[in-house]
Amino acid sequence: MDVVPLSISLFGIFLLLLLLNVPISVALGLSGVFTIILAQVPFSMVPVIIFSATSKFTMLAIPFFILAGLAMEKAGITRRLIDFVNLLVGHIRGGLAMVAVISCCFFSAISGSGPATVAAIGLVIIPSMSKLGYDKKFSTALVAASGEIGIIIPPSIALVVYGVISETSIGELFIAGVVPGLIIGLSFCVVSYIISLKKGYGGNTKRGSLKELGIAFLRSLWGLFAPVIILGGIYGGMFTPTEAAAVAAAYGIIVGMFIYKTIDFKSLMNLLIDATVSSSIIMIIVMNASVFAWLLTTGRVAQSIFATVTDFTINPIFILIMINILLLIAGCFMDAISAYYIFIPLFLPICKEVGIDPIHLGIIMTVNLAIGLITPPVGVDLYTACSISGITLKEISGAIWPFILAAIIGLIIITYIPPISLFLPTILGMR
Repeated sequence: MDVVPLSISLFGIFLLLLLLNVPISVALGLSGVFTIILAQVPFSMVPVIIFSATSKFTMLAIPFFILAGLAMEKAGITRRLIDFVNLLVGHIRGGLAMVAVISCCFFSAISGSGPATVAAIGLVIIPSMSKLGYDKKFSTALVAASGEIGIIIPPSIALVVYGVISETSIGELFIAGVVPGLIIGLSFCVVSYIISLKKGYGGNTKRGSLKELGIAFLRSLWGLFAPVIILGGIYGGMFTPTEAAAVAAAYGIIVGMFIYKTIDFKSLMNLLIDATVSSSIIMIIVMNASVFAWLLTTGRVAQSIFATVTDFTINPIFILIMINILLLIAGCFMDAISAYYIFIPLFLPICKEVGIDPIHLGIIMTVNLAIGLITPPVGVDLYTACSISGITLKEISGAIWPFILAAIIGLIIITYIPPISLFLPTILGMR
């Protein structure tokens, strides 16, 4: 089948299925399968494509990082992290809001997932903020927004998937995500402080004494040590990102069972079941999206779009504007993994041609799709936060916009100042 009919078939069927309210991951798979049939490609290619996409060693990092996040949350690390951060910054104006953002940054370095970060931190911090007089819509929106940092700061499941599809170094992507994630977190702290000044939200505690800080630090030490093990092990060459995920999962289970003693055999079985279910959902998305992505590449759709764009412009500034606009729109309607499989085959050749680093592109795409986690109507973090606080999607949609605007400002800075993403991998000798 020629590239134009194949493109019409692939995208036409996909859009039709979306209009029929078919889940995005299923729509990706079905549009790919129907197009393969119409193009008279042997149907036996479908299982080959799926097996090739899901049997990669690096994909094992996904279930292990999910298990690590669940184990560390069950171990009680979340509560201890929040207590420590509360003693550090809880006394300043809007202190508990700052605690929410900083705690999400810490937990992001454990879980690798946006919704998991929202659930772990939100269950503790949203009721606490309500008791101290914070507006429930504000506190819910704040935690939902801060949860997006979970797929930017390493270990990020989204960056693992990007690395697999683009064939770039996952370790380098992890290191590159640290500063951009902190920039987004800082932007949320600024918004929280401004809103707290306007609403009159005060500090919730007195400044912690050195003794209190020391005790809280020791109580939270096992949680704070987890990112050091993951990133230190990867950078030190002791293990690969996939092996780091397995180490992190084992670490979380050991801490929960033998140090904090909050995980017994029964709860361990439940953790394994929950991790299996969450991993299966992600792998189903990968399976369906891989067929779609294979057609984009082998059907020369990506090459055709590449030729059209480069004929029109080779200005990297304009191309980055186009990428950001497309991804911000796509993030409103689809999850990050599905978006990666659709857009990486389209964007990566163009960016390489105009000199945009693939690692920098990965961070740009991830920040864009992180914003999608808090953008109505499909933002997963919004639904997770609403289920905790009991407010409606309509109520949180009105409160989330200051955080979306702050995240977009951060995205612009990250997009047009590449060293923000690339200087850490460079100085650490990874490039």
